[in-house]
Formats: sequence, C-alpha cells, structure tokens
Amino acid sequence: MLDQLLEYDKELFLYLNNWGSETWDKLWLIITYKFSSIPIYATLLYLIYKKFGWKALLMMVFVIAAMITFTDQITNIFKDTFQRPRPCRAEGIMDLTRFVAPRCGKYGFFSGHASNSMSTAVFAGLLLRPYFKNLIYLMLIWSIVVAYSRIYVGVHYPLDIVCGLTFGAVTGYGFYKLNKYLLNKFISE
Repeated sequence: MLDQLLEYDKELFLYLNNWGSETWDKLWLIITYKFSSIPIYATLLYLIYKKFGWKALLMMVFVIAAMITFTDQITNIFKDTFQRPRPCRAEGIMDLTRFVAPRCGKYGFFSGHASNSMSTAVFAGLLLRPYFKNLIYLMLIWSIVVAYSRIYVGVHYPLDIVCGLTFGAVTGYGFYKLNKYLLNKFISE
C-alpha cells in the first residue's frame, strides 16, 4: 500500500514538475527563494502593530520566532528520520526531473517551505481575521503557491508538500491559540 502511494507520488511529481518551462523558471525561482516573502512578513508585522500595539507586537515576535523555529526543527527531524531522497537526488527520478533550483538538499520529507509558509498563513490569518476577514484566504493561497514552487523547481514530491502544509496548519493553529492565551494573560487591551 505504501509502495503504491509512493509510486503515485512520483508519477504526480513528474507530471506537475514537467508542466514547467524556461519562460516561467525565473518567476518560480523568485517565489521559492526564502527571502522573497520578507515584504509579506513586514506587512503582517505592520498590521499586527496597527491592530494590537507595540507591547503585543513585541510579545508576538517571540511567539512567531518560536513557531518558525519549532516548525523548522520538526521538519528537520522528519527529514533525518525518514531519509526520503529528494526527487533531484532519487535514482530513476532525477533524470526525468526539470531541476531548476540552485541546489538540492539531501532529504525532502516533509517540506520546510510548505510547513513554514502554512504556519505563518494560519497564524496571521486567524490573528488578523477580526480586522481583515479575507486575509486568511489570501495567506492560504500564498502558502500553497510557495509550496507548489518546490515541486516546480524539482526538490519536493507532492506528498512532501501535502504533509508540510498539514503540519504547518496544525502548528500555526496551535501557536495562534498559545498567542491568544498569552495576549489575554499578559497584555491588557
């Protein structure tokens, strides 16, 4: 059963990865570049400051840093535990892959880009939902686009992405609840 699932995963990866073309490669490389999202993060921090004030923002910076650190470290634990080679390193797949990323890490299960972007999307979307009710949808779309970019550039299978997005959503929700508790306990409104 698991072998069949992994085979479907490889087939779907090759299908999605080979949709790409040189015309779009630079755009997807920009999307997948980790520092390309800084304007989004800066905007979110500004919105948090405007709606919650300095004290709350300072506390939330620590919560957000803890969330990203937690997500990133758990992702690394999964990669080191499962040791599933990335498609750009997997025998029988790497020769069929459109590899456009600047480098290829060793293991890929599950995607750190997917988990980090989704945890940020869920956390910020829920936090700011009382003020910007549709922001969460934009954030979720942004996260999915960032996650798909990892398939496009040839470094993650779809299952890596789905698991990363799922873990990120759970983590984002958990840290949102923690943040809500800390706001109620330490920051008076």
